[in-house]
Amino acid sequence: MKRLAILAAGLIAAGAAVGAAAQTGVFDPRPLKSAHPAEVMVFGTAHLSQLPKTFRVADLAPLLDRLAAWKPQAITIESLSGRQCEYLRRYAKLHDNAADGYCWDESPARAATGLDMLAATLEMERLLAALPADASPAQRRRLAAVMLAASDQASALVQWLRLPASERHIGDGLDQVLVDRLVKLETYKNEDYQIAAALAVRLGLDRIYPTDDHTASDDVSADPGYGAAVEAAWKAAPANAIRRKRIAREEAGLGTPDGTLAMFRSMNRRDQARLIYDSDFGAALKDPSPQGFGRNYVGNWETRNLRMVANIRAVLAKHPGIRLLTIVGASHKAYFEAYLAMMHDVRLVDSSTVLR
Repeated sequence: MKRLAILAAGLIAAGAAVGAAAQTGVFDPRPLKSAHPAEVMVFGTAHLSQLPKTFRVADLAPLLDRLAAWKPQAITIESLSGRQCEYLRRYAKLHDNAADGYCWDESPARAATGLDMLAATLEMERLLAALPADASPAQRRRLAAVMLAASDQASALVQWLRLPASERHIGDGLDQVLVDRLVKLETYKNEDYQIAAALAVRLGLDRIYPTDDHTASDDVSADPGYGAAVEAAWKAAPANAIRRKRIAREEAGLGTPDGTLAMFRSMNRRDQARLIYDSDFGAALKDPSPQGFGRNYVGNWETRNLRMVANIRAVLAKHPGIRLLTIVGASHKAYFEAYLAMMHDVRLVDSSTVLR
């Protein structure tokens, strides 16, 4: 009965939205859903490399258990694809040299495999399409090497970890430099590897989709007045102190599995969205600088989120009706959900319910 009541309430709300749109003449795509939309959960995360030393990767176990129980069929991450890195390097001056801070130098993999970015990307897709469920160790080693050449490190780690320990060695395109890189990624404190890759291996997935985008980065941020103006706007916002206290409370429990799970639960609470806005983007919009630095910052942020969501939607278009988990910094979460809610073939799943 409870489920029927919830369904009825949803239908009434959707009908009201359609009716309101019809009366105003404004087109609203949100209630216009397909019969079997994809299920998407946006999981807001901390950047693990920035957490205090009390954080331990082993303490992620309860979180991983809950995310795995939801059984996503695809995972996306806040990471740049090799193709975008290649673009950002070529047009570095237009994008404030963004590749320098966000892209891995895949030249060792290019040397080991003989594949440039284009060739590696095409070969990766070909190998994935033909990969059998019972792929041999040689096939997985080859795919890991090609993925590194395509600058898809998270997916390469998935292939590496799906190998039996005795098969994790040089061969099939992996030389000592690449093996050393994969071994390093095994313990690197980064959510792409310790959450996304770990989940993919547990679920039997063969890849992770990088969906970040930095093509909105521009040379305005190089202006010495830019950072000072945005920081001043943040400091002037009363919500900033409230947010800092909340982060301190969240991180105080690190060092135990329960405390780590509690931090992620807090990050995925619905009331986080407005606090993040008031302390960050809403505050930046009040920046009085004549150059409009704060508005530039917010514009770049919104553009980045829109393009990231477009990349996620492109994954869903290739796999209609799947269950997809997107792992992204907590400040992106509410923006992702707002934009994804506009999509006809997407139904959002509340991450806070999965983390209970």
